[in-house]
Amino acid sequence: MSNPIFLALDIPHLEPAKALLSKVKAHIGGVKLGLEFFCAHGSHGVHEIAHMGLPIFLDLKFHDIPNTVAAAMQAIHVYQPAIVTVHASGGRAMMEDAKAAAAEGCKVVAVTTLTSLDANDLTATGVYGSAETQVMRLAELAHAAGLDGVVCSGHEVGMVRKAWRDGYFVVPGLRPNGGGTGDQKRVVTPRAARDNGASVLVIGRPISRAEDPTEAARAIEATL
Repeated sequence: MSNPIFLALDIPHLEPAKALLSKVKAHIGGVKLGLEFFCAHGSHGVHEIAHMGLPIFLDLKFHDIPNTVAAAMQAIHVYQPAIVTVHASGGRAMMEDAKAAAAEGCKVVAVTTLTSLDANDLTATGVYGSAETQVMRLAELAHAAGLDGVVCSGHEVGMVRKAWRDGYFVVPGLRPNGGGTGDQKRVVTPRAARDNGASVLVIGRPISRAEDPTEAARAIEATL
């Protein structure tokens, strides 16, 4: 992929989302549509964005029993997504069935530990040890299940790539130098994540909420 930037297009109204995408599409490599976008705009919204000609990353984070996740994967074939997410914590059987049910050419990647969580948050949910330890544990499980790769923070992507040389690694929670972190707790710059082995850089607010989104996207692209 020549441009690894995927714009996180979580905007509540469709026309402004399309207008934003029109402004920045020359400086990004794809579009990430998450739960907020999918719940607001549904099938119509996904098709409207797909018609704009960029690869679609459906970040729906499937997490259910294997049969349900497999059926959901089959249901989204109509969108022809380039990337789809599932939760690694759903287990090996669920991930195996998700990959088996995915459309040909679609990358299925497993969410390891959300970038909004740190060690204290994990402990509160009954997961002990560092975020890095949990990421590696779930990345190994995803690899064994035959997935294409994982979603992890820029802090862990170098470590995961060393263990999974041919993996496909999606890194969210990125902030350019000088940018605020918002609700993200484990953040790095887009350039640092790319240098550490990220395949896809998911960037949302630093572009979508910038005073000049086109210039913000261009500036981030230039650092790569």
